[in-house]
Amino acid sequence: MAQTSTPAVDSQLLRADDKDKVEFAQGPYTYQIAHTSQGETYSVTDSKQSITEILNWAFGTGNNGQSYLFNHGGNLYEARMSYYRASGKFDLTPNHPLIAADTADKAVGRKISADEAPKCFGCHTTASTTSGKFAPEKALPGVTCEVCHGPGATHVAMIKNGAREEGAGLVLNPAKLSPADSVDFCGACHRTWWDVNQEGLTGIGTIRFPAYRLEKSRCWGKGDARITCVGCHDPHQLLVKDSASYDSRCLSCHVSTGAKSTADHPGAACPVSTKDCASCHMPQYEIPDMHTKFTDHMIRVVKKDAPFPD
Repeated sequence: MAQTSTPAVDSQLLRADDKDKVEFAQGPYTYQIAHTSQGETYSVTDSKQSITEILNWAFGTGNNGQSYLFNHGGNLYEARMSYYRASGKFDLTPNHPLIAADTADKAVGRKISADEAPKCFGCHTTASTTSGKFAPEKALPGVTCEVCHGPGATHVAMIKNGAREEGAGLVLNPAKLSPADSVDFCGACHRTWWDVNQEGLTGIGTIRFPAYRLEKSRCWGKGDARITCVGCHDPHQLLVKDSASYDSRCLSCHVSTGAKSTADHPGAACPVSTKDCASCHMPQYEIPDMHTKFTDHMIRVVKKDAPFPD
């Protein structure tokens, strides 16, 4: 989470590229990001017109991909080209038109609305909004401790002075939230059931929102603390991508082969396998315009040739 945004000039992905520039083409337009003395320069060119701006932010760790923000005409824009780890290439940014624009000014990128901008920065940076005022130029890169735990200066000072018990109560501890509140807490950035339905989002693209998909699981809704985001993921550690490493989490609810369900382990034993549970019950799907596979957090028995459960 600490690496989910960075000033574009500090993007290791852009700086590590073995070329001075990277390009992407759509219709008559050529898009380019180049290293210059001013920083990472983004340009859009056709045979008639050229627009050049300095990239301000790189959003995304680069593990799946990375997109870029810049100012143009006094407004915040998202660049038309993004990087995708799976292909190792730059391509069209998700949710951008598949058809080339008819002017360079329209082709330059997607204008980010005044309502959307605070949400983007709120989940990718720290302190972009303070005292109710959105100020992206003052944002700190990445999701720091205070995004989840609240202001911590007094907390740290009291801990250093030996007042551990008093100091501990001065910051939010999400571990004390109820199961439902815990998932909604993570869903503040990863999208809750309410967020997805309010925005009318449907289809395979919703697997990008693990909190929403988890809440659609058959076993969700009984207040079990094991069925939460932090029940499987440690927010203070790098994401573990080996599905077999989560078997112990599955078996904290499900009984092993041959055993009967109990109050503590209400989940029945899997009749097919005793390992690598998530590979079957939490399948991966690729979102076409993102060139990346995402794990579906709707835990279920997946039937062959069954349509995607919306």
